[in-house]
Amino acid sequence: DNTLIFEARFESGNLQKVVKVNEFEYQLTLRADLYTSRHMQWYYFQVSNTQAAMPYRFTIVNFTKRNSLYKHGLRPLLYSEADAKKHKVGWRRTGNEIKYYKNNAGQGGRQYFSLTWTFQFPHDRDTCYFAYCYPYTYSNLQEYLVAISKDPVKSKFCKIHALCHSLAGNIVYVLTITNPPKSVKGTKRKAVILTARVHPGETNSSWIMKGFLDYILGDSGKAQLLRDNFVFKVVPMLNPDGVIVGNHRCSLTGQDLNRKYRSNVKKCYPSIWYTRNMIKRVMGERDVFLYCDIHGHNRKQNVFMYGCERKQQAKAPYVHPRVFPLLLSKSCPDKFSFPDCHFRVRKSKEGTGRVVMWKMGINNSYTLEASICGSKLGCRRSTHFDMKDLESIGQHFCDALLSYC
Repeated sequence: DNTLIFEARFESGNLQKVVKVNEFEYQLTLRADLYTSRHMQWYYFQVSNTQAAMPYRFTIVNFTKRNSLYKHGLRPLLYSEADAKKHKVGWRRTGNEIKYYKNNAGQGGRQYFSLTWTFQFPHDRDTCYFAYCYPYTYSNLQEYLVAISKDPVKSKFCKIHALCHSLAGNIVYVLTITNPPKSVKGTKRKAVILTARVHPGETNSSWIMKGFLDYILGDSGKAQLLRDNFVFKVVPMLNPDGVIVGNHRCSLTGQDLNRKYRSNVKKCYPSIWYTRNMIKRVMGERDVFLYCDIHGHNRKQNVFMYGCERKQQAKAPYVHPRVFPLLLSKSCPDKFSFPDCHFRVRKSKEGTGRVVMWKMGINNSYTLEASICGSKLGCRRSTHFDMKDLESIGQHFCDALLSYC
């Protein structure tokens, strides 16, 4: 039998149902975020029993967003176990005749949209994976942190602690990165706070975070200088439960955690409650120079930032929130777009980390957004971001910090 075998019951997997339409055509339905009927966006599934060089068509039928980067060149990702073993080839873009369109299958007054694409499997009897964006699981993070803790050099200046436990009992980690102070003067270092992965489907934020950590934990002169001058507080994965179960946006409460920074309900949103408290504690000890929460963007190209500014911005240059994003755009002009940055504080965003931290008194309070697709800039125009590109954003972030200082 040549029927494909589908599976998504693995970490971060998401696929609910598959219907075989004819020999080489399959209709796929995604699972909504747990305990919601919404947020069908993230997909990650395995396909086995493949035939090479045959024209397959997959159609995912229950997307809910009217607009999609699939209309602007975004292509699905494919991973072949055979190619990974034989040729060391990892995730790559696939798909022709890609279309994203409104379908007739609305439910409860909601409109559904379909994504369809054709492709060929590279090998017979291979096991392949498809994904919305490069997967980065909770297990990937744990392996990364174990490697740091076992490294005799890195473990001296990077301390890993449990910030709290999630609803499902998973550890939410916090990293403190700074060189041991050489003198009393060194104890008044400013803090830089970074968080990522509050939205599980925005896996590109984890790759940016990895690039940042690789750089800051490295032995370059610049990394040394940054660790001499700052105390970095890093929460690499705010929503481990959502990541593990393959949600796109929510935690196990079915809520968007990035709207809960004003909430005092510690029991429902522990990672948010403890992060905010940790930041308050840090602000009591030292100046916080910058706060940044890293995200992926589903509808825009490029990398850009959202900041916060009052209508009457103070004149002194060092409090101006546009300086850091401008420096970042100079550091990677082919990926980061300063014109795409916005600094208005909208009512709908009042519960986000960026706005709450700004109101707590952190002037440089940002959301960093990276397109799930790619860049429209310079020599990178109309290309997809790959994992190395995303990691490089984290490195450029460090360069911009140095330039700023």
